[in-house]
Amino acid sequence: MSADVSPPSPFSGFPTGSLGFYAGLEADNSKAYWADHKAQWETEVRQPMLALADALEDEFGEAKLFRPNRDIRFSSDKSPYKTHQGAFVAAEPGSGYYVEISAAGLRAGGGFRAHSTAETARLRRAVDAPASGQQLESLLDDLRRKHFEVQGEKVRTTPRGYAADHPRIETLRHKELMVIRDFGDPDWLPTKRTLTRVRDTWRAVRPLNEWMAEHVGGA
Repeated sequence: MSADVSPPSPFSGFPTGSLGFYAGLEADNSKAYWADHKAQWETEVRQPMLALADALEDEFGEAKLFRPNRDIRFSSDKSPYKTHQGAFVAAEPGSGYYVEISAAGLRAGGGFRAHSTAETARLRRAVDAPASGQQLESLLDDLRRKHFEVQGEKVRTTPRGYAADHPRIETLRHKELMVIRDFGDPDWLPTKRTLTRVRDTWRAVRPLNEWMAEHVGGA
């Protein structure tokens, strides 16, 4: 973790109150609710997430915890706070590992988020190429068998320059490509077992991030 953050206590799970905090925030997304429950967010959400990130840092790298405030400058939704707490570890430019806690429980995964049309173009060229494209499809099939959902913004129609009957047309429609596994609210969430589950999840995502680094991350 960064030098200006005190070392967190060892990770022991997410308290059940962390989900209750976000259930309340979903019902009352106001500055008044936040002020009344900020101490709960600090002890039951932020500190456990910092401890989880610290426990995973040696293997995956330093995590960034996202701010709880929403950027509402260009949004019609003026709710001031995010209804989840996420953390992200950058593996390569544009790709990495993600974990989140919310009223719905725990979710974790990773993959590639596009920041330019050039990155999307590189992704599609690699999906189109037989060797790298088939390798990616094999990785995604394996992740689906492990209960991951393939996500990421995509176009509804055929991307320009590719055939509608392309054998990997569904993957070609993606502008970016992430995989997420939803765990919900299992009985092990308030225990150290959560660390093992998130670590195993990120390890399962690593081959996808390595594929992205090889085929998309470069200029």
